[in-house]
Amino acid sequence: MSFLLRKATPADIPALNELIARSARGLSTAEYRPAQIEGALRGAFGVDTQLLADGTYYVVEDGGQIVGCGGWSFRSTLFGSDARAGRDSSILNPTTEAAKIRAFFVDPGHARRGIGSLLLEHCEREARAHSYACVELMATLPGVKLYAARGYVGSPMVHFDLGSGESIEFIPMRKNLEPV
Repeated sequence: MSFLLRKATPADIPALNELIARSARGLSTAEYRPAQIEGALRGAFGVDTQLLADGTYYVVEDGGQIVGCGGWSFRSTLFGSDARAGRDSSILNPTTEAAKIRAFFVDPGHARRGIGSLLLEHCEREARAHSYACVELMATLPGVKLYAARGYVGSPMVHFDLGSGESIEFIPMRKNLEPV
């Protein structure tokens, strides 16, 4: 099995939206209620076109099909799709701030086959190449094990308001990068 990792393009957006929904609905049911998943798909989970424009969002293909996606960012927004309010596109200072690991999703039929690790290693290398010494992310509960296994340290759980009286839990996580 050989996966192809490449930069995501605007033409990938429809396939990415489908992948993200499949991933959230297929891999989150043990940790989140259906109402939380559906609420998160309206803003907390989804495509952030700023990452595509910045060239820091990637897809993994298997046989020409997109089976994973994820990226990193040199901007302040920590998580969320274009639909999420309160976004901050200001540029981070790599000497004092952490790069953001963003929007990782894997097709349920390809879970636990190294796609998340492949994307994460690539994003960490890219952040390091841009002089970042640290990365941080907002982990979904299903993602915590992957990130912890890759050296990320969690902070206390946060609850993100999804509207309509619903919220979802995330774990902020951080990792210091090894110098180049």
